[in-house]
Amino acid sequence: MALFRFTRETALPPAEAWRRLTTWERHGEAVPLTRVTVRTPPPTRVGTVFVARTALGPIGFDDTMEVVDWRPPEGATPGRCRLEKRGGAVMGWAEIEVGPGPAGSRIVWHEELRLRLLPPLFDGALSTVARPVFARVVTRLTKA
Repeated sequence: MALFRFTRETALPPAEAWRRLTTWERHGEAVPLTRVTVRTPPPTRVGTVFVARTALGPIGFDDTMEVVDWRPPEGATPGRCRLEKRGGAVMGWAEIEVGPGPAGSRIVWHEELRLRLLPPLFDGALSTVARPVFARVVTRLTKA
């Protein structure tokens, strides 16, 4: 599995950065060729399921995710969300942590990603490509 981690700082307060990062449908606005659909009723909580469908015309794949840990930021305590990937094509997990930072919020994104059809030999390349893609998504979603 490809494992990567990055940290981003934003001027947004932690509650607002958290809200923007966990409004799942907005991820589709930041990821090319992707639409996100939440399958469970709001609010987001443990058990929430959503699907990121990435496609070019009829060719595409679904990344089905379930929230398995949900702790919004509270005061000086960082918020933490863990997603388990439940799809047939995309496997792994992602953890999002949002807490106070020097000028607003500090965001830590940690992910383990595997594409079913991609041999483990390519995990390093996948990590090299995925890290800046997800970092760009976080930057776009938390732009003040």
